[in-house]
Amino acid sequence: MTAAVQTDPVVRTPYGDVRGRYEDGIAVFRGIPYAAPPFGPRRFRPPVPPEPWDGVRDAGSFGPTPPKPPYSEAFEKYLSDPVVPGDDCLNLNVWTPEPGPAARLPVMVWLHGGALTRGSSAVPVYDGATFARDGVVLVSVNYRLGVEGYGLFPDAPANPGLRDQLAALQWVHESIAAFGGDPDRITLFGQSAGAISIGALLAAPQAQGLIRRAVLQSGPPEAFERDKVRRMVRRMATRLKVPATAAAFAEVDRDLLLRVQGDVGRLSSPVLGGPSFGIVVDGDLVPRDPLEALTAGDAASGVDLMMGWTSEEYRLWLVPGGLLERVDRLGAVALAGAMARCHCGTEVPRGYRTLHPEAGTADIVGQIVTDHLLRVPLHRLADAHTGSSYVYEFAWPSNLPGLGACHALELGFVFDTGDVPESRKLAGEGGPQHLADAMHSAWVRFATDGDPGWQPWDDTHPVRIFDAAPPRTAYGPRDAELALWTTAPTPEPQPVPAMAPTPTPPSRTTELRSVVRRLRLPGSVRRQ
Repeated sequence: MTAAVQTDPVVRTPYGDVRGRYEDGIAVFRGIPYAAPPFGPRRFRPPVPPEPWDGVRDAGSFGPTPPKPPYSEAFEKYLSDPVVPGDDCLNLNVWTPEPGPAARLPVMVWLHGGALTRGSSAVPVYDGATFARDGVVLVSVNYRLGVEGYGLFPDAPANPGLRDQLAALQWVHESIAAFGGDPDRITLFGQSAGAISIGALLAAPQAQGLIRRAVLQSGPPEAFERDKVRRMVRRMATRLKVPATAAAFAEVDRDLLLRVQGDVGRLSSPVLGGPSFGIVVDGDLVPRDPLEALTAGDAASGVDLMMGWTSEEYRLWLVPGGLLERVDRLGAVALAGAMARCHCGTEVPRGYRTLHPEAGTADIVGQIVTDHLLRVPLHRLADAHTGSSYVYEFAWPSNLPGLGACHALELGFVFDTGDVPESRKLAGEGGPQHLADAMHSAWVRFATDGDPGWQPWDDTHPVRIFDAAPPRTAYGPRDAELALWTTAPTPEPQPVPAMAPTPTPPSRTTELRSVVRRLRLPGSVRRQ
């Protein structure tokens, strides 16, 4: 007998019909526009709906990716970032096991990371087929990046990239039933810059009622200092020899704008900070700092939360290019830089050294910065939502030398895409499938009914540990380090740490600045 041939699935959206493809029994729709191309008169402006189309629009391949500079050579060996040319870059993708309004399946909406300057929904690690295989409708989103999405100008609204994400979320809420999803069971999940974006959306008045659950992976709710973002724009304007206005930047060749953005962005660092692109308080979509809003009870009422980190986030910042060894060699200067970056006194690095006497300087600096920027605020968020929050730590070390349990390593396990080459660029060969099974199923369970399979956050601080062993719950595994931040006094201007064996010559400060300039990071706990 001849097997029945599945015809391509067709679904109606608010702007026209789209034709997807069946791939191994999963209906996949790629490149669906949720907003009009953000160029021409719409450049640096909030998104507007796309033009409706007649007939059936083909949705068989990924849509254009937003403009972005490439990763540096040091990071390209670990991270993939495909480019799809074209202007219609405000698009999304849907994987569904059962198109049609009768299914009412849980929905997960993915916001990628990449420092708000890189990344896209076309990265193969983010393939949604495994979630659809397990009964979830998966949506992945493209949004404006870098100066196009997060430049701060006097003549344009702030946060257009975040406004893109809100428009996509509204599209999902209005349209996903036709794809088999339940608009009342939308879980927003993202990593690094995607998680930071989720924090802002959870606190945004315009997003209330659109999100049932949220997962923040390696990114805290936060708003950047407006002056940091302004300085990024001003530095670009100086290089371009144009005014620091949206009107002037809109006249600049797009490729030139990306080259200058990439060059200026090399001076940013998660260790010492510096100007960078980020979400800012704008009095509208972001009326106040998202972490303050979420911990004060002003937002996210009734939203289940899951959040976590990797054990050694900082190794993705420092291992490429051999920078881990260079920071170790800098010793006291690197520690002083971390103290200045995190606004802490000598008590904090002394405490870390006492808790981890075997650790090198780079590991101490990395953990200090990670805790300050990521774990402390996520602990605050969990404390404000006890009983409806779940916390995890990803602790499996990469099979590649030096990376350890670094930033972004968990993604191939969450998506259960460890077999694609792009996942192996970070994990190496032979990542444990049982770990992917455990993490992926926890994310599916959380999206389905709000319970990932372990104890919710309470005053015992339960943290689910994912590593080579079967998943287990540890109680307060980071409490000793995080307590240093609550007991340390407000510092005066920072001296070199007392633990330093000898005073450090001024030339090593110059060397540290050189290291920072060479980082060329794809992002940080704050920005990726």
